Formats: sequence, structure tokens, C-alpha cells
Amino acid sequence: MKAYIDLGFIKIHYYSIMYIIAFFLGIFIAGRDIVAKERGVKDKKTIEDFAFWVMISGLIGARVYYVLFKLSMYKDNPLSVFAVWEGGLAIHGGIIGAFIGACIFAKRKKMNLWVLTDMGVGPLLIGQAIGRIGNYANGEIEGVPTFTPWKVILNGNFEQWWAQYQSMSMEMQSKFKELVPWGIVFPSGTSAGDSFPNFPLHPAMFYESILNVIGFLLLWFYFRKKRYNPGVLSMIYLIMYALIRSFVSFFRVEDLSFFGIIRAPHLISIIMLILAVIGIKYFNKDNTKKDSSK
Repeated sequence: MKAYIDLGFIKIHYYSIMYIIAFFLGIFIAGRDIVAKERGVKDKKTIEDFAFWVMISGLIGARVYYVLFKLSMYKDNPLSVFAVWEGGLAIHGGIIGAFIGACIFAKRKKMNLWVLTDMGVGPLLIGQAIGRIGNYANGEIEGVPTFTPWKVILNGNFEQWWAQYQSMSMEMQSKFKELVPWGIVFPSGTSAGDSFPNFPLHPAMFYESILNVIGFLLLWFYFRKKRYNPGVLSMIYLIMYALIRSFVSFFRVEDLSFFGIIRAPHLISIIMLILAVIGIKYFNKDNTKKDSSK
């Protein structure tokens, strides 16, 4: 399977197509956010400008975050830093970049930052779900082989186990039976296919995509209708995605890591959870102060 559509004069990468779909679908969803309209985000142009602003800043943040973790890959070919269609975007960097972009946009337009982010987190989750389809097309986000014992995955010691597995005899290797029938075999020439040729892998990108859709449904049809104070919905998103990403990381091989000791998604997710809990208390406390001052 090719990761792009070849029209002869141009190659259209599926990864790019997914971003375009996510962008316009996100605008469509945000435009139907009744709560955001009640809080001052009423015209379509504001939503479109905001979406464009955070998408660009998010892409920059995602790429910078990834490159900082992979400097050794780019030092000999610095121009490849700009080849985002080849993959290499880190979602946590994207979230940070998008938030910075939202801060700048809110300040320039003199709008409430948290009203904007509350409006954006639902479309963001849908965008993340769609983006993972692009990861599948690229053959990236390597899941662990499906014959790996569950305890090895959950203990997070896959790299050590894989080295031991490769040193085993064929007879010993044959004792590890496949546990998950829906594993995906990726073609050579992709990151996953080259790392694990002819091995069925956990479709980690689809695990996350499905969980992101579930998270969106909860945000949009349950939490959003509770009319929380501005900012609370954004914090709920942080909690949701921290849990989603932490879970999926147990099935991924190539996660970025700090000093090869702790997986970056796990550490960042812990930070997200702490910030979210503090944020929820802050936004609720802020409202209580306003009520008591009346």
C-alpha cells in the first residue's frame, strides 16, 4: 500500500489528506457548539481563523517536539526537518503548540482563551482520531507483535524482551503463540514493516483512534451539556487524553523517551493530569469567588 496518491505531476499524501479532513470537520463541529455561541463565539469567520491559527501552531509544535527528541536523525540532513509528510509529528508537542497559538489568538482578538479552547477540544479529539488513519497509511506508530505476552506489554519492558526473543532458537520462538487475531502486517519500506518484517503488530493507531472518538462523544454529548465554567472542559480533555495516550503507549514500540528510562507520553500524561486537576479546582474556585462577591 502506498502512503500517497500518485497523480503523475504531484503526489498527494494520505497523511496530508487526513489533516485537511480533520481541519474542515473540526470547523463544522465547532460551528455547532451552542455553548461557545452563548459565550461570544458567534461568527463563522472567527472559528475559521481560530482553527487555522491553532492548526499551524500545532503542526509547528508537533514537529519541533519530535525533532528535539530525535536530533541525531536530523543533524546530517537538516532539510528533512521540514518533510512532515514522512511522519515525525508528536501529539503532545502539537497540543502545546496549539495552546500557544490559542493564547496569541485570544490576546489579539481580545477573547476569552478558555471559551476558545473549550470549543476546540472536541474537534481536536476528532482530528486526532482521523490523524491516526494517516499514521496507518504511513506504516508508522509501531505496535508490539501480537504474540507478545500481555504481561510484557503491561510491564513496559518490550525492548528488553524483544532482544531476548531474537536470540532464542526457532523452537523456543514457536512457543509464543499469537494472542490477538487482528494484528496488522505492514509492508517493507515503512517504519513498522522494516522494524518487524512479516510480523502481525498491534494496530496501536486504531486503538487510539477509537478511544479518541469515544472521548469526543463524551465531551460533546455529555460534559459539554453540563455548562461548566470556561476552562473546565479543556481540563477534562487533558484528563481524557492523558489516560488514552498512557494506555495506548503500552502497545507501542517507538514512543519517545527521556534518557531511555521513562516513556515521554507517560511522563507528559502525568503532568497533564496534575495540571488538569489543578485547573478544574482553579476555574471552579474562581467562579465561587465571583458569586460570593455579589
